[in-house]
Amino acid sequence: MIKKKNNPFDFYNVEELFDDDEKLIQKTVREFIRRELLDVIADCYEKAEFPKKLIPQVGKLGLLGANLQGYGCAGLNNTAYGLILQELERGDSGLRSFVSVQGSLVMYPIYAFGSDAQKEKWLPLLQKGHAIGCFGLTEPDAGSDPGSMKTKAIRKKNSYVLNGSKAWITNGTVADVAVVWAQTDDGIRGFLVEKGTPGFEAKDIKGKLALRASVTSVLYFSDCEIPAENLLPKTQGLKSALMCLNQARYGISWGVIGAALACYEQALSYCEQRKIFGKPLSSFQMIQEKLAWMVTEITKAQLLVWRLSKLKDNDHITPAQISLAKRNNCWMALEIARMSRDMLGANGTAYEYVVGRHMCNLEAVKTYEGTHDIHTLVLGEALTGHSAFGNK
Repeated sequence: MIKKKNNPFDFYNVEELFDDDEKLIQKTVREFIRRELLDVIADCYEKAEFPKKLIPQVGKLGLLGANLQGYGCAGLNNTAYGLILQELERGDSGLRSFVSVQGSLVMYPIYAFGSDAQKEKWLPLLQKGHAIGCFGLTEPDAGSDPGSMKTKAIRKKNSYVLNGSKAWITNGTVADVAVVWAQTDDGIRGFLVEKGTPGFEAKDIKGKLALRASVTSVLYFSDCEIPAENLLPKTQGLKSALMCLNQARYGISWGVIGAALACYEQALSYCEQRKIFGKPLSSFQMIQEKLAWMVTEITKAQLLVWRLSKLKDNDHITPAQISLAKRNNCWMALEIARMSRDMLGANGTAYEYVVGRHMCNLEAVKTYEGTHDIHTLVLGEALTGHSAFGNK
């Protein structure tokens, strides 16, 4: 009897849990990344340029807002949506971030909290990639504490006047519309601010070490007057903004597995080919221990997000469950990227290899949409009933 060899990249045969449509979607996106991104991403990263030419293709493939219903959206289940983001981030976190922001942080709030007119105007354009959006919540002094935001929207007769700023905003300078959260007399509300509105300015953040192939910006609002109908009418305080973040955190939990797989795949291949002391590097015990740890953590992460997708499809998901996945999988992916870089030695710092780029990107991904420590406290509150946040 011939012993079957385990697939080093799907050790528990998790792919068997996917239906034929999900497998086809995963294969399609993986081939798109191999064909269109992998040969150019190192150059984009070095030049700090987002690969804008891919946006029409991403829209045509139906990857934007793919788990939403109607308005041209694909209406996919959450496993298929997660696999899309996994394959995108297997290429680069910057492209996955673009798709995540467009779908989870721009299209979703319009879909969930917008008026019929807002949905009909923006969702088809955003789905096709004919319009780009950004999400303005984080401020220079209000990252992990968004409830203390200083941006304000003052109601006039038929308009709102915005003053304040937002920082670390993906897509900011290329966005046609910004979903902006601001303090009002009725609490925190969401607004649509269109590019070119007087008093609205966006500037790129330069000199980044991470997510270099992604547009990151600061938004400024100085007596920026927008029509009253640009209020997202169904937003209800900070809870609505956090609902958007939970959509994005779910996607990140899937996406970072792609980055981890890319690093692990390269580390395994490198160590099999690299000879030292007359033997393959992969034959040494310390290297095998690292590889064993990697495949164990990736397998655990794969099973975790698959289960999470089923909870989400059945509307049984909780914010704490999403926090657990985001916290664990981002940590896992970053540790694998760091370990892979170490295993490649100096070569791990070169653009010829993917591990250094993924490592730097994942430093940012582990931080945004809730830091590791913030998600720890979310879990702590869910387990004990006691909030460790200062404002509760």
